Amino acid sequence: MQKIDKEEYQRRLDKITELFSSMSVHADEQSTYRCPYKNKEDRCTAKFGCRNQRKPDNRRELLICGGDDKLDYRQAWETESLQDTIVTEYGMGTVKSDGKTCKLSVGKTIFDCADELEVQVPTSCFRTGQCHECIVEIRQGMEALQPRNEAESFLQESYRLACQAVISDADVDIEFSPLRRTPKILTDSNQTPVMDIDPVVTCQDGVVYYNGEAIDKYRGHLYGLAIDLGTTTVVISLVDLENGRCITTSAFENPQRFGGSDIMNRISYDGIYHGELRKAIISAINHEILQMEEEFGFVRQEIYEIVAVGNSTMRDILFRLDVQSIGQRPYKSMIEQAYLAGERETTSLIEKTRRLGIRANPKAKVYGLPLIASHVGADTAAVLAAVNMASKKETVMLIDVGTNTEVVIGHAGQMLAASCPAGPAFEGGLVKYGMPGYDGAIESVRWSNGQFEYDVIGGTQPHGLCGSGLIDLLAELRRHDQMTPKGVFADKKQYELSVVPEHGITLSREDASNLAQAKAANYCGQFILIRHLGISPLDITECHLAGGFANYVDIENAIQIGFLASVPKDRITKIGNAAIQGAREVLISRQKRKSIEQLVKGIDHIELETTPDFFEVFVEGCQFKPMPTQFK
Repeated sequence: MQKIDKEEYQRRLDKITELFSSMSVHADEQSTYRCPYKNKEDRCTAKFGCRNQRKPDNRRELLICGGDDKLDYRQAWETESLQDTIVTEYGMGTVKSDGKTCKLSVGKTIFDCADELEVQVPTSCFRTGQCHECIVEIRQGMEALQPRNEAESFLQESYRLACQAVISDADVDIEFSPLRRTPKILTDSNQTPVMDIDPVVTCQDGVVYYNGEAIDKYRGHLYGLAIDLGTTTVVISLVDLENGRCITTSAFENPQRFGGSDIMNRISYDGIYHGELRKAIISAINHEILQMEEEFGFVRQEIYEIVAVGNSTMRDILFRLDVQSIGQRPYKSMIEQAYLAGERETTSLIEKTRRLGIRANPKAKVYGLPLIASHVGADTAAVLAAVNMASKKETVMLIDVGTNTEVVIGHAGQMLAASCPAGPAFEGGLVKYGMPGYDGAIESVRWSNGQFEYDVIGGTQPHGLCGSGLIDLLAELRRHDQMTPKGVFADKKQYELSVVPEHGITLSREDASNLAQAKAANYCGQFILIRHLGISPLDITECHLAGGFANYVDIENAIQIGFLASVPKDRITKIGNAAIQGAREVLISRQKRKSIEQLVKGIDHIELETTPDFFEVFVEGCQFKPMPTQFK
């Protein structure tokens, strides 16, 4: 009989004990942190929704669990007993949003209050602070909330995550507003449909092709998306690529507003919190895709191409590019610099939807229209495509009005473009009672019988004035000698003028000053380009006004205060949201795509601020009076 080596026996016993101990610890950790609904194959067995669920390729299989097993589920089992001990105590303060009010309670979040008020706040992370979709603007009562936590560290000023903003003082009034509101956004244009349908995506014998390459079997639909990424608003069209028909168009406020209301602020913000602005817009786009899927009964895998337009900054943020160079002289994107250096043949972009995080077919691609120069971006290129600018022989001016206004003029074979940093004054910013075109915004104003008459969007009580209302107000004040061209009220000692006394809506001299500077930016772009070509506003045979804001502007009033050049009124045409129209046309026509790629290469960009007398022109443009028809 072989003698047992006691030391060796003990060593093996210790090793086995260590193995079992390690297994026990691992099992304990798994039972603590691993979701109990996640099986050994990392599939989800739950019968309810979860942010970690991922759809499998085969619809019959269980959903894939994308969780990282780093969440502590132990508190979930304690919730029921803790809930019984909660006693809600209300304070003297209230929380208000969208005209609704409820009482405040310490410990509740703004999201809890939104639920109680029935105010829609988006989320896809079940209120864990990870998706960053539930950003709200705290208009009043920030001091009544607990300080920002780590999940909110990317936010500044008056912005918070609704799910993380906890009420700490119930005796202070709070007012908040979600960023994903539904403003009056123009989604239509008056352009004729494209007759020759020739999309990049085609189907033959049950196989879907992208530019000749087989990418999928036919699932029942060939869909594409056209997206107009505005600084303030976003418009998305779902297009049937088989017949060119636009199925539906949705619009919403750009959720990136927490990064600033104008382009330069967005650029600065993205330099500090890189990726947050892109995450916000991608989440919003995916939310709209999901809504379209549910409403029209298709699956996202049937979306095979996306055409995206926007100014240089908005487009490049979507495409995961660094935009810092656009905010510094000479104000050119990385893509434009590479093009000018001969490293690229075009400033357009193509990227896979999977890399950008957009929910579409795995092999779908996103095409970004080419940039023109500097801040004059792909959205302007789309508008030029929509008006078929390449075929124009007359003197034609295009004005795409927005936070950043673009002006393009074609004359005698030459085409010039300029970007005007108008800012947000006519879109709700920098004016005390200014607001975007939501319900409750005064959109038109008239002076009658010693008082102002007005029309309100939605027919509700007025809360403020949107851009078209502000232009009307300024024109009426000038027309009836209640304000000088320099923005001084008839009573020079008066600082504030009552517009709607019964609702406390006023216009101050500071408001007028901010509006004058925003107007002057538009003035300079038109004036300098017209003068550069050696023509007069009276020589312009066609003037196209693009953009949602421009569509609601009273042309005569806009000309009277110098917001628009003094072009004869009958030559001015409102073309609506031509950027989304151009994006749709490019989506369904290879020829349109080829044409606009070629057209933008022949446009000369004028940097307004480098014009020798720019300051003098700007000062002149600050006055509320018509632009002259003859230039010195």
